[in-house]
Amino acid sequence: MYARDVPAGTTFYHGTKADLAVGDLLGPGYGSNFVDRQLKHVYFSATLDAATWGAELAKGEGRGRIYIVEPTGPFEDDPNLTDKKFPGNMTASYRTRDPLKIVGEVGDWVGHPPERLREMRDNLERRSREGTATIIED
Repeated sequence: MYARDVPAGTTFYHGTKADLAVGDLLGPGYGSNFVDRQLKHVYFSATLDAATWGAELAKGEGRGRIYIVEPTGPFEDDPNLTDKKFPGNMTASYRTRDPLKIVGEVGDWVGHPPERLREMRDNLERRSREGTATIIED
């Protein structure tokens, strides 16, 4: 689902290890799960699976969390995924330069199987070593 086609009322998610509360704003300026630099955007998805990856792969201590979020401004397709790895934005992944408002938390999400999580972490470590772990931030 491309950003231009997102229907009003769509539920959006953000996976992280940050301990946030309903009403908090989550904005750009933080690092990502993939590169060690501040980002100009904050990323989110309309799929629980993509948010689950975010929660599981997030850097830091503590448990992974998945928040239900509302964009406070315009958003666009995540160019790191859309039509590059997943044609058609099948992960329904987006980004914005404006904050996301925390409106709830998913308390009963189920993580990926340990072997699948290890496979993803190994892939990310390999990409980091090879210098291919990049994030497009225009």
